[in-house]
Amino acid sequence: MPKIRTRKSVAKRIRVTGTGKMKRMRQFSGCHHIREKKSPDRTRKFRQIVLVDPTDAKRMQALVPYL
Repeated sequence: MPKIRTRKSVAKRIRVTGTGKMKRMRQFSGCHHIREKKSPDRTRKFRQIVLVDPTDAKRMQALVPYL
């Protein structure tokens, strides 16, 4: 039985908590472009670490099986 390969691009962006849930950074690409009109509160929220939604967690687990 062959091993399943880990998607390295996903593995660099996802960490696992102690309880087994996946956490990720918010998408920060929306913060770099045209920042004048974005409030400081809005740009600060892009730096948060959030849990991966349960609907996406199963798909992420397939991409990084040994994480």
